[in-house]
Amino acid sequence: MSCEAGSTDSEYIDTMKNKSSEKLKVIITGATGMVGEGVAHECLHHENVDQVLIINRKPSRMNHVKLKEIIHTDFFNISSIEHQLKGYNACFFCLGVSSVGMSEADYTSVTYDLTMNVARTLSRLNPDMTFCYISGAGTNEHGKLMWARVKGKTESDLTKLPFRRVYNFRPGIIEPTKGLKNTLKPYRYIGWLLPLIRLVLPNSICSLRELGLAMIHSVENGYGKQVLEVRDIKKLAEE
Repeated sequence: MSCEAGSTDSEYIDTMKNKSSEKLKVIITGATGMVGEGVAHECLHHENVDQVLIINRKPSRMNHVKLKEIIHTDFFNISSIEHQLKGYNACFFCLGVSSVGMSEADYTSVTYDLTMNVARTLSRLNPDMTFCYISGAGTNEHGKLMWARVKGKTESDLTKLPFRRVYNFRPGIIEPTKGLKNTLKPYRYIGWLLPLIRLVLPNSICSLRELGLAMIHSVENGYGKQVLEVRDIKKLAEE
C-alpha cells in the first residue's frame, strides 16, 4: 500500500517537503488524447524529467530527445513489452474513455480492469514508482452515477497496490494548452468562457499545465492527500 494511506487534509507531508534530487523517468499512457498530450508536453520540457516513455495504441507524432514511444494495441495484455517497462519511477496514467453510451460492464472493463492490469504489472516491475491516475471531479465509489462508482473503485484499489505512492487526480474542467494537437473540438467554441469560469468558480477549473506540473511535483515532493481535487492540483503545481 502507498505510504501515505493515512494522511489527511491538504498539508504536505513533512518528510517530503524537500525536492528529490532523483531525476524522473516517467511512463505516460493516453498521450494521443488531450490530457495525456498536455502532461507529456510538461514532462518533456521539465528540467527534472530525464526520460519519458509513452505507450499508445497509435503513433503520437511527438518527437523529443527525451522521448521513447511504444505502440501496443492490447493494454489487457502487456506481457510482451514488460522488459521495456523496468527502471521507471513514475507513471502518469492519462488513458480513459467517456462513459456516454456505454454499459456499466463495458465501462468497467476499459476503465477499471484495464487500468488495474497495467498498474499491477508496473507495481511488480517498479515498486519504487509513484503512480498518478487521472480520475474526475465527482468521483464517488458509492455514488449514484455509474462512471463515478467505477472511477471510485479504481481509485480505491490503486491505493492498495505496492507502489511507493499513489495519487488520484480529479481535475474538473481543464483549460487546454495552446498549440497542442489533441485539444478537444468543443474548446474551439467555449474557450472564451474559461477565464470567466476561473474567476467565478476557481475550484472547478485548472489548466493542463497546472495538472502536468502537479503530477511532476507529486513525485518530487509528495503530497498529504491521495485524492487531489482542483484546489490541491493548483497548490501542488506552484511548488
